Parts: sequence; structure tokens; C-alpha cells
Amino acid sequence: MPVNCTEAEWKIMEVLWSRSPRTMSEITKELEAKTGWTRHTVITLLKRMEEKGTVRVDESGRVKAYYPLLTQAEASAEETKKFLSHVFSGNASLLISNLVDSGEITVKEMQELVDMLKKEGK
Repeated sequence: MPVNCTEAEWKIMEVLWSRSPRTMSEITKELEAKTGWTRHTVITLLKRMEEKGTVRVDESGRVKAYYPLLTQAEASAEETKKFLSHVFSGNASLLISNLVDSGEITVKEMQELVDMLKKEGK
């Protein structure tokens, strides 16, 4: 499933990935200090996310419970593909080169990448 989360929706997904299900009140309480969002903002975002198919709402209990419909790994993989395509024209080596040039990747992390590639046989 293609992921198309806004930055705000991503914050809610992170809350749901950390523990699910969550109520709207629990989500609001978790994000309020960091974002300043009111319950109305969270309700609006959750409705939008339900329409997009990124969250599911269970209305069988006393209060609505929200669940993520995709894993963090699935969402991260999709976002990485979109970023790589958009910023580096799909060229992963340009991304790695940029990370090296900017000092954003350590020698240890580079070795981990090399080890992953060797393990995958690529």
C-alpha cells in the first residue's frame, strides 16, 4: 500500500507504532506537549488517516480505539523510496556519497552497510 503521510500524520503513526490500540485522548495527551495540538486537531488528523487507509478505528468498545494499518518498516521503506527517487533520482550511491561528504555517516555505519551488501550477495 502506498504511504502518503504528512509530517503531522507521521507523528500520530509513531505514537500508534509505540503501542496500539490508542484512544484519541491517549494520542492527544502523548503529542500535546510536543505539538500543542488540541483534541480537535487530533480528531481531524485521525479522520483523514482513516480515509487514507493508514489507520483503522475500532468502535466496538466504550471509546474508539485506533490501530496502524501498516508497520513502521513498511512506511519507512516506502518513504525511503520516495525520498531517494525525489532527491537523488533513484540513485542510492548519490545518497551514500552525500552522507559521507556531509559527515552524517560514521565509518562504523559504512562498514555495517558493506556487511549488509555482502550478506545479501549484491
